[in-house]
Amino acid sequence: MRRGKASKPIASHPVAEERMTENKLILVKRRTRLEELVVRYNTVQQAQFYIERLGADFSDYLEEDRRYHHAVQQAQQQLSPLGRVQTIDREHVPNFIFGAQDIVVVIGQDGLVANTLKYVTEQPLIGVNPDPMRWDGVLLPFTVEDLSFIIPDVIRKRRSLKEVTLAKVELNDGQYLYGVNDLFIGRKTHVSARYEVRLGSSVEQQSSSGVIVSTGMGSTGWFKSVLTGAAGVVGSEAWQLIHGQSAWKQGENHFNADANIQRERQSETNRPAATSAQGDMNDLNQFSWNAPFLYFTVREPFPSRTTGANLVFGQIHPKQPLRIVSQMPEDGVIFSDGVEQDFLEFNSGVEATIGLAEKRGRLVV
Repeated sequence: MRRGKASKPIASHPVAEERMTENKLILVKRRTRLEELVVRYNTVQQAQFYIERLGADFSDYLEEDRRYHHAVQQAQQQLSPLGRVQTIDREHVPNFIFGAQDIVVVIGQDGLVANTLKYVTEQPLIGVNPDPMRWDGVLLPFTVEDLSFIIPDVIRKRRSLKEVTLAKVELNDGQYLYGVNDLFIGRKTHVSARYEVRLGSSVEQQSSSGVIVSTGMGSTGWFKSVLTGAAGVVGSEAWQLIHGQSAWKQGENHFNADANIQRERQSETNRPAATSAQGDMNDLNQFSWNAPFLYFTVREPFPSRTTGANLVFGQIHPKQPLRIVSQMPEDGVIFSDGVEQDFLEFNSGVEATIGLAEKRGRLVV
């Protein structure tokens, strides 16, 4: 067999020799408040004029921007010797294809971690707090300086991972959306939304300012605020006055008649939901990040002759998804994690099925 001349081995790049992995380290960053202002007002000077005219301290915007970009630069320097670094901006995350062996590093706030988590699959995600003096960072347990030992631990699989349950909504036209903290189903303008809601054998026509579905991770956010507000109203003197005297004892016969009809319907058709309510409340104590269930709550339900307000809170689990059929001719939307720009249209006739996602997030702790 004819052989050619032996060629000299090609010298490896000095950085490549030091790398622990040839897999990618994806660094996710966001715009600062200053950068958002510059997009709106074209220059830093015009942004400063706008902020100071309102009496705010523009130096805080400058300092936040400086600290954040310094943290990003530090992160890039720490990651480069460990693997192939690719930096992407928040707005590119929904269309980015994450590799199966990638490690994702997010330089927060918390919202950026949640927004990124719903687009990854099994990749471990590391939340980094760029400015611990400014941000509490529930999902940001690490600083930039920690990356030099966190990444090697993750590569060697010596680091604990915390699984996070995600919500998923699927429409009958094939579209779907994930939620890390919560899903909102309602009108784009947050005015009254009309729809039919189904949970188990319970069905109800409703008019409300929207439905919120929460994961365990999101239970301390929007979901908690809704429940806290409802509890405060029920426990108030005004509530006791209205439901103890005015609404029931001052001759509002048509109101009483409607209420009796609603109660009769609930006792016959909503019995499964009613009997499980106490169990649902008990499960709130176990509503952890990896809980195998979700909760939904209805904001400001309005009872009338054609709409009810009985099926307003409950648990969603694999055997009991939540189904909602839109009756809104326009402006019906579903969005997740407070990102209103990333939404599904939810107009008349569209049916949404909400349940647990088939994948889970994996946070490095």
